[in-house]
Amino acid sequence: MRFPLLVFATLLLATGCRVAAPVEPTSGPAMPAAFTGTGAATDTLNAGRQPWRQFFQDPALAALIDTALRQNLDLQLALQRVESARAQYLARRGALLPTVSAAASASADRYGRYTLNGVGNYDTNLSPNVEGQQRIPGPVTPDFYMGLRSSWEVDLWGKLRNRRQAAYLRVLASEQGRHLVTTNVVAEAARLYYELLTADSQLAVLERNSALQREALGLMRVQKQAGRATELAVQQFAAQVARTESLAHEARQRVTEAETGLNQLLGRYAQPITRGKPLPGQVLPERLHAGVPATALLRRPDVRQAELELQATRADVAAARAAFLPALTLTPYVGFNSYRTSTLFDPASLAYGALAGLAGPLLNRAQFKADFRLATASSCEAYYRYQQSLQTGFREVVNGLQGLENYRAAAAARQQEVELLTKAVATSNKLFLAGYATYLEVITAQRSVLEAELSLAESRQAQLQQSVGLYRALGGGWQ
Repeated sequence: MRFPLLVFATLLLATGCRVAAPVEPTSGPAMPAAFTGTGAATDTLNAGRQPWRQFFQDPALAALIDTALRQNLDLQLALQRVESARAQYLARRGALLPTVSAAASASADRYGRYTLNGVGNYDTNLSPNVEGQQRIPGPVTPDFYMGLRSSWEVDLWGKLRNRRQAAYLRVLASEQGRHLVTTNVVAEAARLYYELLTADSQLAVLERNSALQREALGLMRVQKQAGRATELAVQQFAAQVARTESLAHEARQRVTEAETGLNQLLGRYAQPITRGKPLPGQVLPERLHAGVPATALLRRPDVRQAELELQATRADVAAARAAFLPALTLTPYVGFNSYRTSTLFDPASLAYGALAGLAGPLLNRAQFKADFRLATASSCEAYYRYQQSLQTGFREVVNGLQGLENYRAAAAARQQEVELLTKAVATSNKLFLAGYATYLEVITAQRSVLEAELSLAESRQAQLQQSVGLYRALGGGWQ
């Protein structure tokens, strides 16, 4: 009878441990062969491979980035996330090995007279085969044990190995997450630095124009006294000076905000920021090669992180499926066991044994089903997040490539506009002194050149920011 019962129990256990295959997510669209407007798809050059020390030629900016990479708090947090992932991997790897623990125990029991142990001990002591130290103490019977106990779950179906694999992949993903933070810190440091240089440039333009406008205001007051100008003209010139001073104060505030932002990024409190070349002297590569999307985007740390997270969730699904199958656990022990302390370490008191157990879920498998559904949903979510990171990267690269060309052309046109308006200011001053132009034309010319110079600084900043953004979008900055 025992053999049929064993076969029936085995079949019942196998039937109860079956689980459906996980649902696969909807496949994403195919990646284009080339970035829009970049020419041939066979271009293998990728500006993202260039180290940031070579990409940024300004020594002052390089020093700021180097300080940020040592002291930035976001990077310190990223390092701790890597350590947490490594600790989790250590725990998952240890689950594959048997646990061995030293054990020492002492107990005392008084068995009832009409119990199996009570009658058995009494009867044993009456046996002629039991004598001396072998007699069971009573009425309180002690029990002493000192030795080793072990437990080992044999990974028959790969549940523990898949968990270890998932933990290892998450260690790699956390490393890519640290690279992503590094890339963002480098790009943010460059962005704030160029923003600071832009504010410096605009402040210099405003202060220079303010000085020129004050000279014009003084000249207008002299002409009023001579009867060649009216009070209205003086008021118009004075209003223009006040407006320029107002813009200068706003520029000083932008300088302060850029400096404090940089200092916080560098992990320190407010202190002066060392500048390098002024904004017009800043030079970045005029043309950045993007390469083929299939290889260029895979350099991005966020794409790599999403890919590793996807692989980790698939390992989680495999482990959740294996949890439905029966688990084999071995629990051996070896040590000294006796009911007398005097004979505890006697060689005859050596005891050892082992228990092998096979257990699997049959009824109330709600927790296993929930874990499996959660792992499957997380895997689908990771797949869509991976597709999302690819599409985001593709969009950023295309925008950066087009923006770099457009802002370069815009800056050249603004430079030409400034040169023409500067000549127009000189012409208007001469015509005004000769009586061929009104003061309103002079004011208009001065205001136009001021606005053009401020706009030129913004165009140069946008051009630099596009270069930095494209460099980051191509996965550069973490090397």
